[in-house]
Amino acid sequence: MLEKAGIPAVPVITSVFEATANEMARLWGLAGFRFIMMPHPLANLAPEALDERAGALVGPVVTLLRRGQVA
Repeated sequence: MLEKAGIPAVPVITSVFEATANEMARLWGLAGFRFIMMPHPLANLAPEALDERAGALVGPVVTLLRRGQVA
């Protein structure tokens, strides 16, 4: 993972993958790793709706980048 190499990263997942993402982070030795979650699904969204969802992520992504993964 990029964070282990000292490179700030913000994983964005959809809500149905929360348990999987948490388990993968735990297996990689990063229990408690923070993710940005967005509603599922994405595949059937019109481009405008996808742009709206992406726009809503900007604030949380910037906040997590500034804060980092340290709790």
